[in-house]
Amino acid sequence: MDDSVLSRRRTENTPPSPDSAQPSAIQPRRTELSYLKHWFFVLLSISTAILLLYRYGYSTDEAINPLDYKSRAQKLMETTPLIDGHNDLPYLLRLELKNKIYDATKFTFREGKNSLILWFFCCLTMKNYRISKSYRLGASEIRPHWRPILCPDISSLDDPNHNVRDTLEQIDVAKRFIAEYRPELRYCEHSSCVISAFKAGSIASMLGAEGLHQAGSAIGVIRQFFDLGVRYITLTHNCDNPFATAASTVTATEKDGGLTEFGKAAVLEMNRLGMMVDLSHVSHKTMRDVLDVTQSPVIFSHSACYALAKNYRNAPDDVLARLTDNGGVIMVFFVKRFLDAERPDAADMATAVDHIFHVAKVAGWDHVGIGADFDGTVTLADGIDDVSAYPLLIESILRRGATDEQVRKLLGENILRVWAQNEAIAARLQYVDQTKPVEEVWDGRKWTRWDNPLPVMIPGNLDRIRAQNYM
Repeated sequence: MDDSVLSRRRTENTPPSPDSAQPSAIQPRRTELSYLKHWFFVLLSISTAILLLYRYGYSTDEAINPLDYKSRAQKLMETTPLIDGHNDLPYLLRLELKNKIYDATKFTFREGKNSLILWFFCCLTMKNYRISKSYRLGASEIRPHWRPILCPDISSLDDPNHNVRDTLEQIDVAKRFIAEYRPELRYCEHSSCVISAFKAGSIASMLGAEGLHQAGSAIGVIRQFFDLGVRYITLTHNCDNPFATAASTVTATEKDGGLTEFGKAAVLEMNRLGMMVDLSHVSHKTMRDVLDVTQSPVIFSHSACYALAKNYRNAPDDVLARLTDNGGVIMVFFVKRFLDAERPDAADMATAVDHIFHVAKVAGWDHVGIGADFDGTVTLADGIDDVSAYPLLIESILRRGATDEQVRKLLGENILRVWAQNEAIAARLQYVDQTKPVEEVWDGRKWTRWDNPLPVMIPGNLDRIRAQNYM
């Protein structure tokens, strides 16, 4: 067989190259999706690399006696960011100063008892800490200026109120406060920022909102909060809202409606945005319902264990166990009645450590963190009055048998992982899956307009909002 025949057969049996293939209507779409998938995995790889760099970038050759718990605690806190999930300092700025923070004769942040160095997520409040600057924390949390005593009927939540305005004011004061006290503080909107701030000796400061009543019953407001820098929202505070049932309602009525259909839509939109879903304050059924629908790891920014303190505000074991599959984290807080429901006055540092180890036992060390609730209460466990107690707390945890690796996860690695995973999933949902923003509207919403003639955009539209005297 001559060479020309062999050459012809090779050509006939060789599939056409991509360059020689005929154009296809779906080829540009496939190319675009491949491009997006490529960059999604690049982002995921970068996020993982950053976490590993943070995790292993502070190694030391200095050997420490394993029984020297104090030195071990100090080294861990010097080399790992301590991230507290819930901090109400902005609330105190509102109560004490009406958000006027620039009068140095009245408010001396850098001096005396106001020398606060640590926090994590500011909710309409940011929490105070007093501690040596060698320790790190970071956050701020957003919560309305009022604390409800009686919960109104949920239908009244469509009435005009100041929740959204007050939340915007607290976002504003938190950001101004952080900017005023640079370089000690650094405002962060991304998980990687926490690591760079820590390396630079600054305190990473982030925003979270405590209660979806602050969104004015509108998912569009959640999107705007995210654009303004809010990175977690607690689904309820101490009252029900159109999204979910609060633990306080179950305590008062024994009735648990869980997550509403509108709440499910809100959770999915928070997943799409990269907004962490916070399950502190919500009912047990709400916790379970959210875990059934969320695509991203959840957080409990400040909660404890129901098995150790029978209060509906705490998370039951079946919910803790589900964090293993979900990937989320529960950040243990130090409020007496939630650490010991039967003898709250007896709650102390050892009680708090009991809750931390219970989470580790049920869910694993990958799913536990710290969310003290400083500056939001005056009933803290004995021995944990402020952040100056953190070195003793970490020392106590080491004495109980926790390893250095486990303590690093508790201090900050777990919440940073959860935050980075929320960011990566949001990137996939937006850029690979091309998921559109949620447009669901609460079924209790009332639409109104000014009573005047206006142009018609869609002739014959039966959904057009009518005025009293005009179409």
